Amino acid sequence: MLKNLNHVSGQCLCGAIQYQVSGEVNAFHQCHCSRCRLSTGTAFAANIFTKPGNIRWLSGEFSIVRYELASAKYFIKAFCSHCGSPVPVVTRNGKSLMIPAGSLSSTIDISPDDNIFWNDRASWFDAGREVDCFAEYPNE
Repeated sequence: MLKNLNHVSGQCLCGAIQYQVSGEVNAFHQCHCSRCRLSTGTAFAANIFTKPGNIRWLSGEFSIVRYELASAKYFIKAFCSHCGSPVPVVTRNGKSLMIPAGSLSSTIDISPDDNIFWNDRASWFDAGREVDCFAEYPNE
């Protein structure tokens, strides 16, 4: 099934960087590798991949910091220099645009394709799926 993003908006936490994406989605991975966990501070990174030409920067492109881990073949991230939020980045080989799914402010009607590096997932991840859920902060 063909997955598309149609004028989907996104931004960093402080709003300095804003963008819009349109086009076919090549993949939507939830990555559990230790590098993604360290770089996000969460259980996994949720990244959508599309073509580099599918993004239109609306503001703040000059505020993007790009980081490439020298010891890794593929690992790369980009973030806002003001608030540190992850933002889209073109991969090292220039063939894909990686969009942190959490940076999207529009609702999307696509879901992840898979969980990659599953055997590297955080030891507490599975237990976390079994705990109570709250709409907001739990009552104290």
